[in-house]
Amino acid sequence: MIALRRLHAFVAVAEEGQMTRAAERLGMAQPPLSRLVRGLEAELGVTLVRRLPRGVALTDAGQALFEEARTVLARAGGIADTVRRVARGEQGRLAIGFTSSAALHPFVPGALLAFRAVQPGVRTELEEAGTMELIDALQQGRLDAAFVRTPVESIEGLVVDHVLDEPMVAAMPAGHALARNGPSPLPLPALAGEKFILYRRPAGPGLYDAIVAACHGAGFSPTIEQEAPRLTSTLSLVAAGLGITIVPASMEQIAMPGVTFRALLGCPGLFAPINLAFRRSGSSPIAMRFRDTVRRLANGRHGS
Repeated sequence: MIALRRLHAFVAVAEEGQMTRAAERLGMAQPPLSRLVRGLEAELGVTLVRRLPRGVALTDAGQALFEEARTVLARAGGIADTVRRVARGEQGRLAIGFTSSAALHPFVPGALLAFRAVQPGVRTELEEAGTMELIDALQQGRLDAAFVRTPVESIEGLVVDHVLDEPMVAAMPAGHALARNGPSPLPLPALAGEKFILYRRPAGPGLYDAIVAACHGAGFSPTIEQEAPRLTSTLSLVAAGLGITIVPASMEQIAMPGVTFRALLGCPGLFAPINLAFRRSGSSPIAMRFRDTVRRLANGRHGS
């Protein structure tokens, strides 16, 4: 492998066309420079430079090496800058996960856009999955951060930042009696006796438990007819007429045919959080920069 020091010496000689000026440019004496060039010729087994009475000229082989050497040296010179940018979190890869319902809230895409605006050198890779799948990907190092609904503070090795709390709404079949009472908010007790379709508890214990607790607080125990693997799946089952559900308000954006949404009244503690989870140790500088962006946007939201 050709030493970069020899290539630097050769390129300086080729560009200056003279050993003396090349030596001055490199801050070295002429004899060591000549030895570097001769060593390069010996290594390649070709003549690169013709010595002239007043300077030097490149042979055909020397001209070919000169063009390649400048490219190699330019790339080598950029390596250090690239490494420093990655170390500062200004360049590289950021893998972000999110649950399907979290992605529907405008904060999540807004945070991604804001981060890309300030860190254009970072390539973002996105993955949508359930909370526990995202947690596993975080622990295995496949993801750098994940937006989740479920509180995961107790999971070893993870740190969770609370981002925001979102109100929840009732979703019911469009032909349901409560859906025909106009757009006014519903008191939660109005849902007593209804068949509920909930997001499966192992996948989202936080939302599941919050809904059940709110119903108990409203004086009734919900009849859980069906559990679905995704929040979005609950709406499909509602549209099919299997029951009603309670979901984050941002899911109204889905506008699923056959489903009507109603706001809820008097539901203290019934909200859908969005949290940002990442590894407690081993997080990259890029991940920490993303965390700072999310914190800044969340603080601005709370302060508005």
